[in-house]
Amino acid sequence: MIAQIAVATTVGLLGWAYLALLKPPPPKVCGSPGGPPVTSPRVQLNDGRYVAYKESGVSKEKAKHKIIIIHGIDSSKDLMLPISQDLMQELEIYVLQYDRAGYGESDPHPKRSVKSEAFDVEELADKLQLGPKFYVIGLSMGAYSVWSCLKYIPNRLAGVALVVPFVNYWWSCYPAKLSNEALGKMLAQDQRTFRIAHYAPWLVHWWMNQKWFHALSMMEGNMAIFCPPDLEMLKQLSIAPSPGQEKVRQQGEFECMYRDLIVGFGNWDFSPTEIKNPFPDNEGSVHLWQGHDDRIIPRELNRYLAEKLPWIQYHEVPNAGHFLIHNASYCETILRKLLEQQ
Repeated sequence: MIAQIAVATTVGLLGWAYLALLKPPPPKVCGSPGGPPVTSPRVQLNDGRYVAYKESGVSKEKAKHKIIIIHGIDSSKDLMLPISQDLMQELEIYVLQYDRAGYGESDPHPKRSVKSEAFDVEELADKLQLGPKFYVIGLSMGAYSVWSCLKYIPNRLAGVALVVPFVNYWWSCYPAKLSNEALGKMLAQDQRTFRIAHYAPWLVHWWMNQKWFHALSMMEGNMAIFCPPDLEMLKQLSIAPSPGQEKVRQQGEFECMYRDLIVGFGNWDFSPTEIKNPFPDNEGSVHLWQGHDDRIIPRELNRYLAEKLPWIQYHEVPNAGHFLIHNASYCETILRKLLEQQ
């Protein structure tokens, strides 16, 4: 009897710990009772989820080039980039930005995966009638969606730009010494967070909310992760911040930021070096833009990928950091290179 009571008590305590500490709260879905209001245009995907989007540039009916921009972690479709209306008119571009699953006003996707990111992009493009081909630009963490597009929907791509792209330190293509050294250059608290996301994803919610140890540096406002060019850019961005920032996490941090960590640093079904050239006849191009001084994304790892994938045009920008696309000159260069005739 005592043994049975002990077992029951242990099970009960474990159940309480799971519910109280490990299990994330349910998301506050936009448009649901008690959830945030829907204020942006949205389309419904075939699985029932809604995706919020924003359009700019020339109309898609008149556009010569249609570009989908994919935001990074803790961001949204409302991210402002220094793309002038004059430049969009000159280049004849239509720009589509959208909230990735769980961010802003897009429904969460509890089964989100690297693979699902590509099909979200494809279905969104089809729902908005962008035509058979479109360009994709992935920013930082949003680059894992672009790697997914290169793997699973290469036939839909007209061109690709990976801008300060996220790296997974456990991709099988990396030599262990290289990835370990790169990870070792990160702040200790970020190393711990990335390792937990990879090895114990079920602990992420608890880890990000516990108060004993420092978790992800960017969420704590640790400025040590920014190089001097980034610090200067942050000052400029603070003068005119992107609108809608308060909506980024409004459905709950787990289904947006934490899910990004779990999926991005998890075990992938492929390694980037396994991807085949999507433009064997030079009908398009793939570009990778890396800030030389970036302290958030180790340049050694993206440089390695470019060496292994000769069809990627690698651009390492001197005296630039993680926010290089917010520099109007660099942003224009990225767009012009992407749209260059081969």
